[in-house]
Amino acid sequence: MSKRPPLPPFTKETAIQKIRLAEDAWNSGDPEKVSLAYTIDSTWQNRVAFPKGRREIKSFLTEKWSREHQYRLIKELWAFTDNRISVRFAYEWQGNDGAWFRSFGNENWEFDANGLMQTRFASINDLPIAESARKFLWPQGARPIGHPGLSDLGL
Repeated sequence: MSKRPPLPPFTKETAIQKIRLAEDAWNSGDPEKVSLAYTIDSTWQNRVAFPKGRREIKSFLTEKWSREHQYRLIKELWAFTDNRISVRFAYEWQGNDGAWFRSFGNENWEFDANGLMQTRFASINDLPIAESARKFLWPQGARPIGHPGLSDLGL
């Protein structure tokens, strides 16, 4: 089985590193790349969807990003323990109709010994925003080093 460092048990520094790796992967918009961070039998709760396993996760993300365009995400450490990390996050996206949204919430993650996420619980809210209210304005892809995080942006 492949390993995905950093591995548990987490320190504050390795938890922050794990979070940034996840953020960068999600900002790639590549369902295959993102799905490889999860165990083969990973279980999710994402709003009202409950994908199980990499195949369903990849399918879920493919469908998600077919309707959430210009996706840009920031994640921030909330808490951690040996093999668990809790994050708060916000992302901005544009719907198929051109409307803009900022989605925000919390995720609780549990990792196996190889650093693969085996459980993910996400609670997410969507807020319609005017295009002029956007705060995540970097080119699509990974958030640039030095770009403000959620707390710095007052989110």
